[in-house]
Amino acid sequence: MTLIDITHSKFDCLSQLEEYLGENAPKRVSGLGNLGILEGKPLGFFSSQKCPGDLILKTYDLAQILRHAGTTVIGGFHSPMERECLGILLRGTQPVIICPARSIKNMRIVSEHKRALNEVRLLFMSPFDENQRRISVKTSQFRNLFVAALAEQVFVAHAEPGGKTENLCRDILSWKKPIYTFDSDHNKNLIEMGVQPIGTGGSELAPLLRA
Repeated sequence: MTLIDITHSKFDCLSQLEEYLGENAPKRVSGLGNLGILEGKPLGFFSSQKCPGDLILKTYDLAQILRHAGTTVIGGFHSPMERECLGILLRGTQPVIICPARSIKNMRIVSEHKRALNEVRLLFMSPFDENQRRISVKTSQFRNLFVAALAEQVFVAHAEPGGKTENLCRDILSWKKPIYTFDSDHNKNLIEMGVQPIGTGGSELAPLLRA
């Protein structure tokens, strides 16, 4: 499959990068897979490296709901919680956008991802040039901003107090972009910041399913 240079003029959603990232917006974005997925309204998905047990179960359930609803989900899918949810999503039929924190040129693609690519429901996107072959803290942080800027709205399963995901939430809140988390004492830090708490009932999850 051929790597594609995605221009800002071809897809309206890429203009969001300049809107939210300003002068830090990438000049070029590479894509691999079904570019038509960009025409949807993806839900950004994040979680800290560590996630409390009760939130893990709720997030698993949410991933199942998103899968059955056909919601397009975008993320880096790097933390354990994110990777587990990606596995659930890829067993469905809905579109998924994966944004690695490195160049996607000559990137090894696992069989699970190859299958989704062949089913034209997967898109890899990267703001990094071909020289960026390794993942670092710096590229991971920028990748997360990239994902959040492209997302129509954002869901954060958990963000450790004082951690990088919490700082990302502050950036998203400053953009006035809808951002949600589970209504839980474990997410008290996010809720106090202004992240919108939601329950696990069908009607309460409706904002996430519209993506």
